[in-house]
Formats: sequence, C-alpha cells, structure tokens
Amino acid sequence: MGIEKLLVANRGEIALRVFRACAELGIATVAVAPEDDAGSLHARLADETVRIASYLDAAEHVRAARETDADAIHPGYGFLAENADFAEAVEAAGLTWIGPPAAALRAGGDKLEAKRLAREAGVPVVPEGAPQEVGFPLMVKAAAGGGGRGMRVVREPGELEEALAAAKREAKAAFGDERVFCERYVERPRHVEIQLLGDAHGTVVALGERECSVQRRHQKVLEEAPSPALDPELRARMSDAAVAFARAIGYRSAGTAEFMLDGRDFWFLELNGRIQVEHPLTELVSGSDLVVEQIRIAQGEPLTAEPRIVGHAVEVRLYAEDPKTFLPQAGRVERLRLPDGIRVDAGVEEGDEVGTGYDPMIAKLIAHGSTRTDALDRLASALAKTEVGGVVTNLRFLRWLVAHPAVRAGETTTAFLTEYPPLSAPPLRLPDRPWRGGFRLNLPPPRPSPPPDLDAAVDHGGAEQSTLTAPMPGTVIRVLAAEGDHVQPRQPLVVLEAMKMETPIVSPYEAVVRKVHVSEGDRVGGGEVLVELEE
Repeated sequence: MGIEKLLVANRGEIALRVFRACAELGIATVAVAPEDDAGSLHARLADETVRIASYLDAAEHVRAARETDADAIHPGYGFLAENADFAEAVEAAGLTWIGPPAAALRAGGDKLEAKRLAREAGVPVVPEGAPQEVGFPLMVKAAAGGGGRGMRVVREPGELEEALAAAKREAKAAFGDERVFCERYVERPRHVEIQLLGDAHGTVVALGERECSVQRRHQKVLEEAPSPALDPELRARMSDAAVAFARAIGYRSAGTAEFMLDGRDFWFLELNGRIQVEHPLTELVSGSDLVVEQIRIAQGEPLTAEPRIVGHAVEVRLYAEDPKTFLPQAGRVERLRLPDGIRVDAGVEEGDEVGTGYDPMIAKLIAHGSTRTDALDRLASALAKTEVGGVVTNLRFLRWLVAHPAVRAGETTTAFLTEYPPLSAPPLRLPDRPWRGGFRLNLPPPRPSPPPDLDAAVDHGGAEQSTLTAPMPGTVIRVLAAEGDHVQPRQPLVVLEAMKMETPIVSPYEAVVRKVHVSEGDRVGGGEVLVELEE
C-alpha cells in the first residue's frame, strides 16, 4: 500500500519542495513547527500543522505523525536528516522513512568511518591523522556532520588549540557529537559532487555532477551542473567511484558523494545521506524529480531516473546576510519580488520574519539554458529583476558574482572568495594577453585566507577605532578577554553564535581592553557594543 499522508520533519523551502512532490503524487501533507516558527510559510501551506517543541526532537516528530495518522516522514536536509537514530525511531513506530537505511547513514555520516570504507572500495581519500602527521595547513572537521559546521582551517601550530576547541563546540551544538579530526588541507581545489539514487532492488545510479566550488564559511553560494571542469572520461571515473562507495554501504534513496578535484585528481570527502539544497540543478538537466524518486523508492518501487545531461543549470542562494561579510541578518521581509522565467524555490513570502534561530535563506534561484553562457545570462537577468526590502540580503553580491569574469570562464575554486573579495572590482582586461575570451586574470592569486572576519564590526566613528560591535543578532557563547588585558591584532575577544554558527569578534590592532560590555549567555542585537579598546 502506498503512502497516503506524509509529515515533513523540517521547515522553509525544503518543506515546501516536499509538499509539491506530495501534491503531484496525491499525498496529503503535515507540517511541524515550534512556537518560535509557528507563523512561517511552510506551517501555513501544509494540509495540517502540528506544534512541536523543537525540530531537533525526534520523539516530537514521531508524536506529530501519530497524532495526524501520517504514515511516512521525510526529513528534508539539516536538523535530523542524517540522524540514524531518528531513522530507526521512525521505522520502529511503524512509519515509512523517506531516506537511506540507518546502517548506511551511520557508515556514511561518520566521516572517519566513511573514509575507511571508501579506501576499501578503492576510492581515493584525503589523508587524515594527528596534526603532526598531517602537517600545516590542515583542516579540522566534525566527524558527525557537514554544512560547514565544526570546520576550521589551521595554518600555524599556534592556531590549533583554539580551532579544535571551537570546532568541537560547534559540532556539539549542531550534531550532538563533538568528535573532530584533522586532514590535509588542499589549498585551491574544486568542489564537485555526484548525485546518487539507489533503490531497494540493488540498483544504484549516478545522475551526473554539480560544481559547488564558490563557497563562503564552508557553505555553498553558487552551484552549477554539469561542472565546466569535467570531460566524459573524468565524469565516468568520479561517477564510478561514487557508485562504488554507495554500494559498499548498502545505500538507498537520494544521496550525494562529495569530492575535491585538483586537475584530474580527485578525493572523496563525504557522503550526504539526504536530498541536497542544490538538487534542482540535477532535476533541470536530467529531467528527474528527485523528491518524487525518494518517495517512490521508499514505497519499494524501482528507479525510473536515468543518467542524462541536457543543457546547463546554475543556482544561487538568496540569503538574509551581509553581502560582504556573509554574516546573517534578521528582520521582516517588507518587499519581495522574485523573478519569472526561471525556477524559484522560496521559503518565505512578503511580510514574513527572518529570525536568528534558523537558516536565513530566502529563496534559491535556478536558471536552465541550452549552454552555460545561456544559463548564466538568464540568471543574471533574473537577479536584476529580484527585489527584497526590509532586511539586508546578499542580492548585490549575487549580481556581482554571476557577472564575474572568473565565474563566466568556469575557473573558480574553493578559494574564489579569498582571491576576489566580495563586491571587489573585476580583474583587469589585458587585450595583449588574451585568456578565455579576451581577458586575463590580473595577477597571480594571493595566498588564500580564512573567510572574511569581523573588522567590519569595529566602530570607525572617531580618529581611532575604539569599540567592537555585534555584526548581527546572536548569543555570546565565549568571552575571551577581560578589562585591562593587552591584546594582539586578530586576537578573538568574543565569540557569537547565530544560525548555529560561531563567529569570533577579533581585535583589529594591538590594544588594551578598556571595558567588556557582555557576559557569556547574553543575547545581543546587531550593532550592540561588545568591547571597548584603547591603544
């Protein structure tokens, strides 16, 4: 018997996306929302809505499903989507789990175990180990999750202790598991991922790749399919590696194998055992509906999707965040004009509030064209027609990004936003040295650096900088300085948490701490004074 009513254990645009798939299949929908999210768009648009204590409380989702006689749960992405215990609890309650088996989630979700299994399956992986074995620079990563949480680049031994402590705190808050590990940091790779689908009959297919190299704070900003870096031979090798890993862990449902790519060498990073934020790209170039496929697979049906690539697709994420620092912003969306003519997956409507408790995404804009240039042109035109009022967004940054010569040339790596700071002037065009259509990148790229830090949080109101302010609303989770302390340039003084991400507030210069205005646990508003300094 098929699924008749489905509960989505999530919120925002992914909840709405699952609702659309359910409508296509004739399945009734149930939304859940805690008190602080009760007025959100997904809660207004489901057939039924149930109040829960928290999106992270597995028992609450099961209770809500039972109360509404739902017979299946779709976890979306984030929250409990890759939680094996949640998958087991759903099935133990007699409900259908729309996702991979719990055993596959455990194997793929623990990055260390996943790397071991990948090696056994003949899939290349980035070396990991003790810091002295790995060497510097290295990457500290959370063992139990992704999405940029619990990740730190460490370039010098002196930075290691604080990076490990911060990564553990962030991992614990995001995944309930503070385990971290160190692996070699590849300086300027591409980030390429392979979309997988597996059914209960042993069939696993790779539906092509997505290029996701343009990132901020280890989270993706612009994605495209197919990758401009892959040719058929390299695509086949990466797809075969992804399928081999999926088979090794008995994977079922939709999932994504993520790789770093440097030239023609690639290394397996992790398996995301869920639907991805950027899944619309694959849908547009393959013609498959990945969420419908997930539901059909959960009902025991064989795969219908087949590998194919038609045209090109590009996606950007419209966020409520500062367009230069990428720090989350809060406020009411007083005006929202989203474009026609391309795919738009929105999670809010005009009049909705963007708070500090959840992901600040407003919408995803995805353009499809016959060629890569056509897709980028369509997206640029759509962004020109997009309007958001009442809350600060990254719209200006997205317009700059889609027009950038390096993006247009398909030459981006994960270091793109450190080599070309957000909203900076484009590279010089040198007609005597043509490169990819009449321009050449200006100079050899500078050494990649960590994501933009918070010098922008310094008040420049006088002749000398004297106060550090909160760049966005959040919670003070650490105070690292006291009155009278002598501090060095870039030394962290306060750590804020917002949207489940930690943001260090650093001293812009050598100074003495005159006054600390906050304590650990304090909630602060954007612009609130945190620390006063004097030279």
